[in-house]
Amino acid sequence: MGWTEQEWAKRRAEMVAEQLSGRGITDPRVLAVLGRVPRHEFVPPEVRDRAYEDRPLPIGEGQTVSQPYMVALMTECLGLQGTERVLEVGTGSGYQTAVLLELAGEVFSVERNAVLAARARETLERLGYRGFEILVGNGSGGWPAHAPYDGIVVTANAPRVPEVLREQLRVGGRLVIPVGSSRQQELRRVVRHDRGFSERVVTGCVFVPLVGQHGWASDGELD
Repeated sequence: MGWTEQEWAKRRAEMVAEQLSGRGITDPRVLAVLGRVPRHEFVPPEVRDRAYEDRPLPIGEGQTVSQPYMVALMTECLGLQGTERVLEVGTGSGYQTAVLLELAGEVFSVERNAVLAARARETLERLGYRGFEILVGNGSGGWPAHAPYDGIVVTANAPRVPEVLREQLRVGGRLVIPVGSSRQQELRRVVRHDRGFSERVVTGCVFVPLVGQHGWASDGELD
């Protein structure tokens, strides 16, 4: 369907009002960014007309882009102010990456699927985004070379919060990650303090598995 930019903008505004503000997202910067980033540019043409529905959408390679509400919620949990260094584990389509780039200083993203990584990089560059790096590799161990991070967001489910990711947080930094089994998961927010970490459950959720040394094996069992 050939929507005009005005029509896409109207659908984004409706998404923000109904799916985000209407469900408790309150950070004005997050709401503004979700109303600006063109999610339809990050999904395949065959599902583009559903880009602003509150649901995950397939992006190929057996992966999905998270629903807008979950992207907004995870981003809000990071509490970004504009200057932070952020690690994203699981680039996927690049949509969450774009949202982070609008709110942080620089974003380092790891994607295990080379096809998705290349596609995300192309989309982000085409849309004019700068200040990011995408690494093709396993992200369950983070990206130590650029640590410490002010924020880490993991877009795949881990059996537990990986200690290696905690250790890549700066003091005061925040980690947002889904944790649990394939059937029942919790979105958790971890904050690093001078003498340890605090952790709270944000909400229930469902994500694809985080595959790798600090996540799941490809068959869904512990690696």
